[in-house]
Amino acid sequence: MANENDNRNPYPLGARPEAGGISFSFASDEADCGILLYDSRTGRQLQRIPFSEAERMGNIYCKTVPDIRPEAVTYRFYKGQEIVPDEHGRAFPGKYVFGKKEEKNGKRAGFISGGYDWAGDRCPRIPYDEAVFYCLHVRGFTKHVSSGVENRGTFAGIEEKIPYLSEIGITTLELQPAYEFTETEGETDRKLPAYCVPGKMPPEDEKRVNYWGYKRGFYYAPKAAYAASGNASKEFKNLVRALHKNNMELVMQFYFPESADRNEIPGILHFWALEYHVDGFHLMGENLPVDMLAGDHLLADKKIMYYGFGQETVYDKINTVRFPHLAEYNDGYLYDMRRLLKGDENILGCALGHMRYLPDKAGRIHYLTNYYGFTLADLVAYDYKHNEANGEENRDGNSCNLSWNCGEEGAARSRRVRQLRLRQMKNAVCMLLLTQSTPLIFMGDEFGNTQRGNNNPWCQDNGICWLDWGLIKKNKELHEFWKQVVSFRKKHPILHQERRLCLMDHLSCGYPDLSYHGESAWRPCLEGYNRYVGIMLCGKYAKNADGREDDFIYIAMNMHWESHRLALPRLPKGMCWRMAFATAEVKDIPEAAGEENPDSSVAVEPRSMVVLISVESSVSKKGGKK
Repeated sequence: MANENDNRNPYPLGARPEAGGISFSFASDEADCGILLYDSRTGRQLQRIPFSEAERMGNIYCKTVPDIRPEAVTYRFYKGQEIVPDEHGRAFPGKYVFGKKEEKNGKRAGFISGGYDWAGDRCPRIPYDEAVFYCLHVRGFTKHVSSGVENRGTFAGIEEKIPYLSEIGITTLELQPAYEFTETEGETDRKLPAYCVPGKMPPEDEKRVNYWGYKRGFYYAPKAAYAASGNASKEFKNLVRALHKNNMELVMQFYFPESADRNEIPGILHFWALEYHVDGFHLMGENLPVDMLAGDHLLADKKIMYYGFGQETVYDKINTVRFPHLAEYNDGYLYDMRRLLKGDENILGCALGHMRYLPDKAGRIHYLTNYYGFTLADLVAYDYKHNEANGEENRDGNSCNLSWNCGEEGAARSRRVRQLRLRQMKNAVCMLLLTQSTPLIFMGDEFGNTQRGNNNPWCQDNGICWLDWGLIKKNKELHEFWKQVVSFRKKHPILHQERRLCLMDHLSCGYPDLSYHGESAWRPCLEGYNRYVGIMLCGKYAKNADGREDDFIYIAMNMHWESHRLALPRLPKGMCWRMAFATAEVKDIPEAAGEENPDSSVAVEPRSMVVLISVESSVSKKGGKK
């Protein structure tokens, strides 16, 4: 005779509605454990239901409780004398206030209510070479009153900002932890007020809030405090659906500490891919099973990003890739390009390598700033971190920022310093967007958002981290420049190739795909003392959407504190150079660099960049020499 428990399924862990009741599964090494049911409206405890030894399979207890409506109850588990929230809970119903002290024994889990109409939703599957990433904190992105959205600091608030994100050329949003986590744990922590006098500690009875959320979380539920409504699941799905409708993607960060179960990670990613249609995952934590995830069939069209992937264990096993979905994500580019930006020596050759680098069979995410460290505006305004408001006497945060304040620490009165900082930010934008791999910008950097020199604001749920949208108007020149260069990048496929450029004329067209130049054409100076170079990309190696060859592009880069003149190589007959944009004033632009003017060059001001593009020459247009 079949055992009545044979139909029980211990997986997935947690709770799920079934016909006539709810099935509960709980992993515990305690024999005395069970379920606590609460009224979903009042929070009053309704039942205490123990698991029996007959309901144990391995270390998992599972049973179906009949005659319960999922919308009417919430639940926790208990083991011995301890009451614990469900780490596998799919929802935590109700409206939560971010940073408010948790109720005793943690959150009460509930259930995803009803179905959801995805309305034919399809993931855009944007290739890495066509993507522009934007990293943001869900709360900080729109919490400031200047955001102008109705639902500030929420998933719905991000949805209201989709037109803005589209306008500035973003294709892919990367969210800092947006799954459920407890932000107020820790009796020894101290929360900080919106303003804290530098060097002075806040009152002892105040707690710090874990604003970022990089800790072990409830990995199966969108964060309830990031929802304007009481239904975070539906609001998150609305955001994903709206992004997809606008041909944009959503990638989630997942941080797994050493205490997290590595065997469970694939199931977590599967859940978000199936339930929420997310487009990818940025994995954080040491010793994660990335090799296994790289070959996971369900995740084969989801972006998977990690510090790095083993060439011999991963790439060589992927013979045919329908959608290259792996990407390296580490700080190597950040540190070296910051050194170039501030004019260090012995870095030019390394920086050029970063600008052309693409891994085999995968992508790379590159960035000059991220959620940790200085913002772009602070990178050019501070030589030192200023983390006094964090309450740790400025001991926290990275002391090696490779930043330069342009001559004055913090807010500057000098017009000369302010102009130099703007030029340096424009230089950074050019470096970021004229690099071959996938660029990522941190929220607000496109219009000069500042964190007042704080490079580790993990506990700052206030104006230090909330994006000040009023800076768009104040820093209009930088904002417009960002949009111009993003548009330029997207228009020219030679700037974002699928495969690495090899510095060779493999088309036998008379030009290599990529070449470097100095004061004389084809003769770059890459010695350690040098800080300037000309970079030419040959458009014959890339096709536009209409099938035509791309243009020639010349990037004149001078990070020296003196001006230099860079030679322009000869273009094919009938073509000349025209300036596309520059980060500083250009005093003279050559009319042509061909048979009519073989010795053409461009003067590049100190700490600036000039980008030129090939066009049909006026001589050719007038029917002159052919």
